[in-house]
Amino acid sequence: MTLEISTPALLFPAISLLFLSFTNRFLHLSALIRELHRDWLERRDDTLMDQISNLRKRLVLIRWMQFLGAVSLFLCVTAMVLVVAGVQKIAVPCFATALVLMGGSLACLMVEVWISGGALRILLKTIEDRK
Repeated sequence: MTLEISTPALLFPAISLLFLSFTNRFLHLSALIRELHRDWLERRDDTLMDQISNLRKRLVLIRWMQFLGAVSLFLCVTAMVLVVAGVQKIAVPCFATALVLMGGSLACLMVEVWISGGALRILLKTIEDRK
């Protein structure tokens, strides 16, 4: 297989949008964790601990999403440099690895989105229990 420089370059717009999404999720989660922590210090409610536990899992996933995405971007750049240098035998597996890592980053995103629904289920259960 011959890899052209434009092939890895196709991932750059997608990676930029993903990083924007990942960063927004991280910032939103950080603010939510601070708010829940403050509420927990005031009320010591077990429901808040469930929420904080859920957010901890999501935070780990977001860090993995960012890490895998960053390594994927680095390998795309490396593949492009290798294509320019004429080292196809290393460029192709480097780009393939970048694709796999980007897939891993997206898999983490899917799990994080699924878990984020868990936070809402906790709130709904609390409301139902109080009725």
